[in-house]
Amino acid sequence: MTKQVRVRYAPSPTGHLHIGGARTALFNYLFAKHYNGTFVVRIEDTDTERNVEGGEASQLDNLRWLGIIPDESVDIGGPYAPYRQTERLDIYKKHAEELLERGLAYKCFCTPEELEASREAQRAKGIPAPTYEGKCRHLTKEEIAEKEAQGIPYTIRFKVPENVTYKFNDLVRGEVTFESKDIGDWVIVKANGIPTYNFAVVLDDHYMEITHVFRGEEHLSNTPKQMMIFDAFDWEYPEFGHLTIIVNENHKKLSKRDESIIQFVSQYKELGYLPEAMFNFFALLGWSPEGEEEIFTKEQLIEIFDEKRLSKSPSMFDRNKLTWMNNQYIKKLSLDEVVDLALPHLQKAGLLPLELTSEQKQWATKLIALYHNQMSYGAEIVELSSLFFKDEIEYDEAAQEVLALEHIKELAASFKQQLEASEVFDASSIKAAIKAVQKETGYKGKNLFMPIRVMTTGQTHGPELADAIELVGKEKVLARLEKFTN
Repeated sequence: MTKQVRVRYAPSPTGHLHIGGARTALFNYLFAKHYNGTFVVRIEDTDTERNVEGGEASQLDNLRWLGIIPDESVDIGGPYAPYRQTERLDIYKKHAEELLERGLAYKCFCTPEELEASREAQRAKGIPAPTYEGKCRHLTKEEIAEKEAQGIPYTIRFKVPENVTYKFNDLVRGEVTFESKDIGDWVIVKANGIPTYNFAVVLDDHYMEITHVFRGEEHLSNTPKQMMIFDAFDWEYPEFGHLTIIVNENHKKLSKRDESIIQFVSQYKELGYLPEAMFNFFALLGWSPEGEEEIFTKEQLIEIFDEKRLSKSPSMFDRNKLTWMNNQYIKKLSLDEVVDLALPHLQKAGLLPLELTSEQKQWATKLIALYHNQMSYGAEIVELSSLFFKDEIEYDEAAQEVLALEHIKELAASFKQQLEASEVFDASSIKAAIKAVQKETGYKGKNLFMPIRVMTTGQTHGPELADAIELVGKEKVLARLEKFTN
C-alpha cells in the first residue's frame, strides 16, 4: 500500500449491532491492522426519525466487546472530529450551496404526491426502476424566487451528468460499471435541510481521508452517485469493496425478521458466547484463509488477512459451526473462567441464589466442571444440568425400557444398601459402592451402569456417573432408589 490506509465503519444508530454490521466492521478492522492503518468508527445519525435510544452505545460497546477497537471514534475523538454526522451539518450545507452556485445542483419543489404520480406513470409504461424526470431542473431564477417567496418547501437535487459511464475496480467483485442514463437526478439535501446518505458520506470520506471502503453489497448501487460527488469537487475516489450477502441455512438472504438465527451481537453476549470465538467466526463469514485451519487468534487473523481472499459468493451463517467453534474456545478456558461464564445463567434462571455460600459455590463449581468440555455457550448450562434441579423425574421411552429390566429391584436394593452403609458421599465412595454392587449381584457393564444411571438421574446418558450421583445428593438419590426396591 503506497498510502497510509484509513478505513471506516459507519453505522446508523437506528438499531443495535447486527451480525452483518459486525462482519463489515471486522473486515475493515482486519484490513486496517494488516496494513498498519487506521480504523475509524463514525456515526451516520442524520435519519433522526429512525434513530433509537441506545443504538449508538450498542454499536460501540459491542464492537469493543468483540475486540474490534477503533483508533478514532465519536467517544474517543481523533484528528478528523467530529465523527457524528449531525455535528457536521455546516460542512454539508456549505458544499451543497457550492454545487447550487456552480449549477451542478438545483432546488426541486415537487411534492411527494407529484413524485409518486410520476413514478406510477413510469411503471405503467413498463419502466421497472422509475427515476426523477427533471421537472424542476430548468426552472428560471424568477420561478425559483417565486416558489421560495410562497414558502414552498424544496429539496436539493444533483444534476446527473449525461452519457457518462462510471467504472471502478471493486476489491471483491472486480470491474463494475454503471451508466448515468439509468440514474435520475437524485436528492442530496432533504426538505428539512438534512443531507442524504450518498451526499454526506462522500464529504466525510474525503475529509477524513478514507482510502478504502468495505461495505455490504446493498451499497453497490450507491457507488455511482457517490462517484458523481467526488467528481464534482475533483476529489480522488477511495477504493471500494462490496461484501457479499449473508444467507441462512436455506440459502435465503438473511433478514432481520428471520427468527431461525440470532441476529444481534448483544444477544450472543447475553447467551454466554465468547468474544474471541465470535471474532474468529465472523472472520470466516465471507473470507477464507489458505489451508484447512479454522481456529485463529485475533493477532493471527490480522497477520494473514488478505482482501484478495474475500468471497464473491454469498456467505452462509452456519449455526452449528458457530457453536462448535465457541465450544473449542470454552474447552481452552480454565475451570474458574468457565464458572464465571456459566454460573450467572444458573442464577438468572433462578436455579441458584444470587448470593452463594461457600458450600453452594463449591457444588456449583463441581456441576459446571461436569459440562466444561460439552458446553457450547454459557447459557447452555441451564439445559445441560437440568437433571440436578428436578425433584421429580419424568422418564422418557428409553429410560422406561431400562426400568423394565427384571433385575432393577435387585440393583436398587443393593445400591441403596451400599450408599446407606457408607459414611462418606462423594464420587470415590460412590464408585466403591457400585463396585460392591457388581460383586454382590454379578451384574456388570451396561447391565449394571445403565440401570443405576436411570434410577438416580432419570437419564440414559450423561456426565461421569459417580460425579453426577454425588451432585444429585445422598438424600435425593436414596429416595429415588427406594421407589424401585418395592
